[in-house]
Amino acid sequence: MPIVSSLHDGVKRVLRAPVILAGSGLLAFALVLPLNLLYQPSGPDGSSNIPTGSTSSRVRECAGPAIGVDRSLGATMSGCVGLLTLVTVGPTGSNTQFLTGYLLVGIFVLWTFVSGGILDRYARDRPTRTAGFFSACGVYGTRLLRLACLATIAYGLLFGLIQRWLFDNLYPLVVSDTTVTSWASSAEAVLYCVFGFLVITTSLIFDYARVRAVVEDRHSMAGSLIAGWRFVRRRPGACTGLFAANTIILLVVTWADSIIPRGEPTAGVVLLSLGYLVTRLAGRLLFYSTEISYFQSQLAHAGYVARPAPVWPESPSAEALGRLR
Repeated sequence: MPIVSSLHDGVKRVLRAPVILAGSGLLAFALVLPLNLLYQPSGPDGSSNIPTGSTSSRVRECAGPAIGVDRSLGATMSGCVGLLTLVTVGPTGSNTQFLTGYLLVGIFVLWTFVSGGILDRYARDRPTRTAGFFSACGVYGTRLLRLACLATIAYGLLFGLIQRWLFDNLYPLVVSDTTVTSWASSAEAVLYCVFGFLVITTSLIFDYARVRAVVEDRHSMAGSLIAGWRFVRRRPGACTGLFAANTIILLVVTWADSIIPRGEPTAGVVLLSLGYLVTRLAGRLLFYSTEISYFQSQLAHAGYVARPAPVWPESPSAEALGRLR
């Protein structure tokens, strides 16, 4: 089955690139650490100076002490980036301005830039070394950033205009003439299924648009988006099944956070937390590797990348000798 084979191959690609996993862990930790320092408890009794229930309080729960009595390192890192991207910015203030700039620059730009090198490494399935990795980051970074801007617009429409229309306009219209509770619950469930279908479809299209942009060395992100739509439309079952399998794996890994003890930062707690962080990042990177593996199995071959592998430049004397041959 393509889902099982792609999962198996994707896991092997992640394990064969331990430097990518370690580097992603360091990058994630570096992104969260400033928030951890900013929202440390500052009161005389160790309490936070941030009002409970505010936007900053929600951030504080995510970016708590990296290692401490509140939350372990694994709990701090378990979903911080994902939670931060969903924060609703409150009243204007110094913390809010910092958070907004941090989200835009630290997460959106930097991670998008690095993801180009990660995708290129998994697509080639062989070491690209430092020069090759950062060369791929430079080549694909601006392209994927343009694609990320399109994704931001699409998700903004989904979670803004379409969600409001479904649940604020359509839902009251459907249940306005009935007092049957079961009918209202059924209508709400159907609307949630419709909305979930739209979100998953959008995610798949942008995922495979990203894959095609890197593997096929596409310059036009609009063309990559259309190509991603065509790929998902022609293989809806396999694409959705692979996405669901990756999601289940990530949920299982996230659930494992509950086994990490909360308490003083002993050596065992630190090791468990670091192991959980690495495992959860591997679960996220598995989306990249499995989707690349499945795409290459359908429209290319393993290790195929259209862009030639970058070669470290020789010295001028070596190049001159090479021309004399």
